[in-house]
Amino acid sequence: MTDGYDDPYYPGLAVRREVLGDAHVDRAGAATTDFTADFQQLITRYAWGEIWTRPGLDRRSRSMITLTALVARGHHEELALHLRAARRNGLTVAEIKEVLLQTAIYCGVPDANTAFRIAAGVLAEDAPH
Repeated sequence: MTDGYDDPYYPGLAVRREVLGDAHVDRAGAATTDFTADFQQLITRYAWGEIWTRPGLDRRSRSMITLTALVARGHHEELALHLRAARRNGLTVAEIKEVLLQTAIYCGVPDANTAFRIAAGVLAEDAPH
């Protein structure tokens, strides 16, 4: 860009891969259509390239905030993805449990109940067999 502004798309793509995993990002890329391409660029550029790359919070903190926001808004479809991301960002099972307990008070028991059910399934994927 000519104004000295660096396009955040590529740093965003790198962070998106680190946080969500290559498999997810590759699936999202493969599923991109002419209709969804602008949206994929938007979230990569702004969510991942502008917000997740900021130095003010570490990725663990951003994951905790994201989990809480997803529970609060009832976005259960994205919760499993971001639970895996939280583990990838270093959150322990105990820390995830504490985040979800906090959501019960501030977001509501029914949403936290659903979040605990989703988390139990996701966290079981990591459990030693």
